[in-house]
Amino acid sequence: MAQAPLLSIQSLSVNFGSNSVVRDLSFDVRAGQTVAIVGESGSGKSITSLSIMRLVHTMNAEITGGRIVFQGDSGAVDLVAQSEKAMRRIRGKDIAMIFQEPMTSLNPVYSIGNQIVEVLRLHENHTRASAREEAVRLLKLVRLSDAESLLKRYPHQLSGGMRQRVMIAMALACKPKVLVADEPTTALDVTIQSQILTIMRDLQREMGMAVIFITHDMGVVAEVADQVVVMREGVKVEEAPVSELFARPQHPYTKALLAAVPKLGSMSGTDLPRIDPLVVMAGDETRSVGTSRVQDTARTGEQPIVEVTDLVTRFNVNKGFFGGVSHRVHAVENVSFSIYPGETLALVGESGSGKSTIGRTLQLLQESTSGDIRFSGKAVADMTRAEKMRLRQQVQYVFQDPFASLDPRKTVGFSIAEPIYTHSLLTGKKAVQKRVEELLERVGLSPDKADRYPHEFSGGQRQRISIARALASRPKLIIADEALSALDVSIQAQIINLMMDLQQEEGLAYLFISHDMAVVEKMSHRVAVMHLGQIVEMGPRRAVFESPAHSYTRRLLSAVPVADPARRTDRPLIEGDIPSPVRAIGDEPERLILQEVAKDHFASIEMQ
Repeated sequence: MAQAPLLSIQSLSVNFGSNSVVRDLSFDVRAGQTVAIVGESGSGKSITSLSIMRLVHTMNAEITGGRIVFQGDSGAVDLVAQSEKAMRRIRGKDIAMIFQEPMTSLNPVYSIGNQIVEVLRLHENHTRASAREEAVRLLKLVRLSDAESLLKRYPHQLSGGMRQRVMIAMALACKPKVLVADEPTTALDVTIQSQILTIMRDLQREMGMAVIFITHDMGVVAEVADQVVVMREGVKVEEAPVSELFARPQHPYTKALLAAVPKLGSMSGTDLPRIDPLVVMAGDETRSVGTSRVQDTARTGEQPIVEVTDLVTRFNVNKGFFGGVSHRVHAVENVSFSIYPGETLALVGESGSGKSTIGRTLQLLQESTSGDIRFSGKAVADMTRAEKMRLRQQVQYVFQDPFASLDPRKTVGFSIAEPIYTHSLLTGKKAVQKRVEELLERVGLSPDKADRYPHEFSGGQRQRISIARALASRPKLIIADEALSALDVSIQAQIINLMMDLQQEEGLAYLFISHDMAVVEKMSHRVAVMHLGQIVEMGPRRAVFESPAHSYTRRLLSAVPVADPARRTDRPLIEGDIPSPVRAIGDEPERLILQEVAKDHFASIEMQ
């Protein structure tokens, strides 16, 4: 007799008022099995995960039909019928969840240590001292350096990738029977993603844990899933074992999803980025839209939009006995680069390598410790207040976490219109409203959504709103900080093409901060690879990807998951101490010297 599923979703239906968002959904998850749920933003994936945790009421939704049967220690229970008190005992202990947006699911007023210790003391009967020891072990397990000091820090003091790893550590703390992972590796760079997937797989083997893995990254699906459920508009359209789904997709929607996946190596042999036709759904069939075009937009003969010379940004860390500064975070160390009109420069590297700090410093959101930044030939240090205001209009930022960057009390139409009013770009309410509607259409949203609030949109839709807001002030440079990380593959493909079209039409330049190497390969003219605050390699995209000169670049490229289950590999865990950018006062990092290894291709001299 076959073993009963650990979790069985039976004819689940969920409504927002009279709106049906999940309809008649059924699938099983067995012990030790990973079921991936894939589909576009708004297809009902996250609502399904919140239903399993019985948290849909927090979104003003309601389970209107079906059962969620969980095989607990005392037998099978229907989670839909359980009281809130009973669910509190199950949540975190038997069924744990990693949420999509860590900043909204970590408590901003408690330290990281307090939040992990609370979980352990509530469910695992630890003393405060033993819970603290276990918290340090968990943070080291998810490859966070300086775990002891991290316990005292607050969520806002960590990068997006670090916050996501804290969430993963909390979810794994009680060794749950079922782990519901909603986009758990979205904010992580490829090396950390690779390690987290390995950790989750090892724990799964060890504990027989069942995993429901919600993601839009088909490379990750190919790497971790046993079974795949494809959802569209709240309905399951296909379910199959992972190898069969990738080799022989049956439903046109599944075919469109797989066609939209950017594949590392697809640009081999080409010097310039390329815009490709989109495979879209037309009714129940797929069709190709657009033509292929080489993105020859970089005007390197002109004056750079921005020139950065020897940029240093450091943060003090109070670690002294009397509260004095004894350590510093060396976030950015002696970084130099230029960005030309119409060019995309990609910054890649692990979480905490200084990529976002550079972006914030360029947008004057963060003060540098030293170095020189010039815009259109003029030093920022010499600019008047009016010139700096003009600069803020010309340099726009698309943040990593769209929920944290959009005002929850304002409609999205107001948020998009705000820069237009701030910089006096248009006069008259009708003209502004027309521009807002145009911008929403450009990023693939209908104009009638302008009166809605951020919480009414999915994560991917919120990111598109952030991109529309960045475009509102007609900038010369857009700093896109993981701007595509929250988007599902089909929308991601549309946004890539949109950004490249805008670059072609308006001569836009991009500083593209990303951990998605396949997207970087597709979009960028030049690539700078960062490690511990310094650039270790920089050059044309083709040179860096096809002839990487630094071992760190090679490690980044080898960690990229391949969207092919047949090429699945067991990656070994990285051993040894995790490098940390925190150093004692006076302990200066060694300055890396970049040498030209080929035409316009530079790499640091590695220690032998």
